[in-house]
Amino acid sequence: MSLISDLINLNLSESTDKIIAEYIWIGGSGMDLRSKARTLVGPVSDPSKLPKWNYDGSSTGQASGEDSEVILYPQAIFKDPFRRGNNILVMCDAYTPAGNPIPTNKRHSAANIFSNPAVVAEEPWYGIEQEYTLLQKEVNWPLGWPIGGFPGPQGPYYCGTGADKAFGRDIVDSHYKACLYAGINISGVNGEVMPGQWEFQVGPAVGISAGDEVWTARYILERIAEAAGVVVSFDPKPIPGDWNGAGAHANYSTKSMRADGGYEIIKKAIEKLGLRHKEHIAAYGEGNERRLTGKHETADINSFKWGVANRGCSVRVGRDTEKAGKGYFEDRRPASNMDPYVVTSMIAETTIVWKP
Repeated sequence: MSLISDLINLNLSESTDKIIAEYIWIGGSGMDLRSKARTLVGPVSDPSKLPKWNYDGSSTGQASGEDSEVILYPQAIFKDPFRRGNNILVMCDAYTPAGNPIPTNKRHSAANIFSNPAVVAEEPWYGIEQEYTLLQKEVNWPLGWPIGGFPGPQGPYYCGTGADKAFGRDIVDSHYKACLYAGINISGVNGEVMPGQWEFQVGPAVGISAGDEVWTARYILERIAEAAGVVVSFDPKPIPGDWNGAGAHANYSTKSMRADGGYEIIKKAIEKLGLRHKEHIAAYGEGNERRLTGKHETADINSFKWGVANRGCSVRVGRDTEKAGKGYFEDRRPASNMDPYVVTSMIAETTIVWKP
């Protein structure tokens, strides 16, 4: 095993200028991440300088066997925390050979929204709180839970310490450092209310980069969990009953909201979100009705309400924002399995572009 370990950690720059680029894309389910690697003649820092590539879409549920070629367009580059050196991770989106985005390519339409001059002028900032649950691979049951049984009630696990409260911290901390190394603007991590559940935060990130960074952070997490023999679940309610679900709260602000008098802009934006509540809920993740019940720090899925410092609301405004008269708000409705391209662009479109 030491030979394999040595080879995995081999520093290529000592013998060649060539690098390895790991191309990442989203598969046919909309949540599965796929990747494959290729050799490049030297370091690259600009995605537009990278070659397009292709894959067999019939094997990912994204094309038929008779016309299976799907084209990858490189969109964002990150340092590779696994191979290190000059090697890179490349976040891509997918197109037909004719250049049309395939149906599961949500980045393309998001990029169109973020390139709208009105949106560009407002410089939308996002902070995404990505919750997830670590599962024991063989039994599909949360890490640290007795097989076939349950741990003690919720209470001691949120931000808890100790072998009987925090399960999987080695994976969490490895992920934190790997994201920082990669150049992802990960801003923190914490243990969540349900044991075996954790959260990482990405942001502040501007516009389309929020989606690129969250998806790449998810990829890095999957890779680390793979090495640890643990499964990552983004199910919004992995365990029925009196256990917290998993969300992906979206913190959001615009240039106008961050300026003096921004609180009035925030209230108008929240009002617009309420008017399009059903449309947003439909796009905020599958199975969200199991999570948004009005219990466990959620608002009921069929109602929209907002408040200051209220975690039982659809949208929460922080005390600091209220006091300063400017700042940001938190959309608490997105599920943990949401597509960050869809959620971030939809919030911008509704609050900046859409006219009631």
